[in-house]
Amino acid sequence: MLSQADNEFLTRSGKGTPMGELLRRFWIPALLSEELPERDGPQKKIRIMGEDLLAFRQTDGRVGIVGPHCPHRGANLYFGRNEECGLRCSFHGWKFDIDGNCIDLPTSPPESSYKDTIKLLAYPTREWGDMIWVYMGPRELMPELPQLEMALVPASSRFVTKKWQDCNWVQSLEGAIDTSHFSFLHKVLATDEESARRAMSNAALGDQAKPDDRVRWVQNDPRPRFQVLGHETGLVIGGGRKTDSPDLYWRIAQFLMPNHAYTPAAFPGEVYYGQSWVPVDDVNCWIYSYCWQPERPFTNSERAKYRGGFNVHSEVDADYKPLRNRANDYLRDRSVQKNENFTGITGVSEQDAAIQDSQGPIQDRTKEHLGPTDIGIVEFRKLMMGTARRLAAGEAPNQPRLASRYAVRSGGWVAAPEKDLATVMAERFGHDRGYIGNQYGLGD
Repeated sequence: MLSQADNEFLTRSGKGTPMGELLRRFWIPALLSEELPERDGPQKKIRIMGEDLLAFRQTDGRVGIVGPHCPHRGANLYFGRNEECGLRCSFHGWKFDIDGNCIDLPTSPPESSYKDTIKLLAYPTREWGDMIWVYMGPRELMPELPQLEMALVPASSRFVTKKWQDCNWVQSLEGAIDTSHFSFLHKVLATDEESARRAMSNAALGDQAKPDDRVRWVQNDPRPRFQVLGHETGLVIGGGRKTDSPDLYWRIAQFLMPNHAYTPAAFPGEVYYGQSWVPVDDVNCWIYSYCWQPERPFTNSERAKYRGGFNVHSEVDADYKPLRNRANDYLRDRSVQKNENFTGITGVSEQDAAIQDSQGPIQDRTKEHLGPTDIGIVEFRKLMMGTARRLAAGEAPNQPRLASRYAVRSGGWVAAPEKDLATVMAERFGHDRGYIGNQYGLGD
């Protein structure tokens, strides 16, 4: 458990808080590209880590993320015009570009240099991997974008969306890297073939359309043997479960600083899944969910499956709010809970959200009692809080400067019981040049 002070330290992300300042040293997703579909289109209100901002795509296609209030007399630029590479205030016509420069001041004499002294808050942006990223830290320390593999593959080989969640971002991320919960939260109860197929359609234990050995191994062994390895940009969290032989079934997850995590299911040739958490404020967050297949494009039927809510993806409305949510009790069905799956809720993403939201807007970690399967949670907190404390003491985090080291993978493997996680990773990832094996000197 944490002290109340440590719980506040871990979960608060506003400007000036230790964790908020740490998050601001990294590029983070701010929007999906599809949310700003047209040049000179309507600007969009967004809120990130407690800061109210406006996003707009200007005439040349570039995206700006700026403060909402005109520096003249505070009018909200949401009511302004997006025109000719800038936002023009509707009050007195002052105009600003995506870098916050005042490029037109029609209320001052043409020869005046006054506009050169006026600045609008503006954050750097990059559009990459079907997302718009923002950097909210010191300009002079702006790093390169993290080289997540989902953004390195062709657009035809990835699918990206997002969903709203009604809780603090940390407890949602902790739920994702706690892979022991798969033995219960996503458990399939159905025994007849049709019910099992229906329950398994979102089981997030692989891409199989029906139950297989891996699903059974996860459900039958709720006490995986966990090991955690730190690397340059985060943590590898491995859990080994019993199989039908002496071998162990390893499920290897990734946490990448400060807010990305990959699911542990994929075998070679299967689809990889990941998520990135972005605090809206301290009690709400956006979760950017994505999947990619490095070896081929996705089919239309696969994309339809993801849009309908599969694995980390949620079925959402036009505003990216899940159709099954806290307000409607996630459409839980007690009959389904009794006969088909452990929660009575359809969708792995929704099952996760129901439990994470149920912990409260901000989980009270002073009352928790951790056990052996929580080692990944402990190491995550140590890494995040330790890095934030060092930053507060003047030591900048190193991870933002290691953009290429974010090109890692998660996944599953079966290995002999005497092999440790590092050895298992050498077998699973050693052939993936440039991926996690090489971080340990295990690759070629």
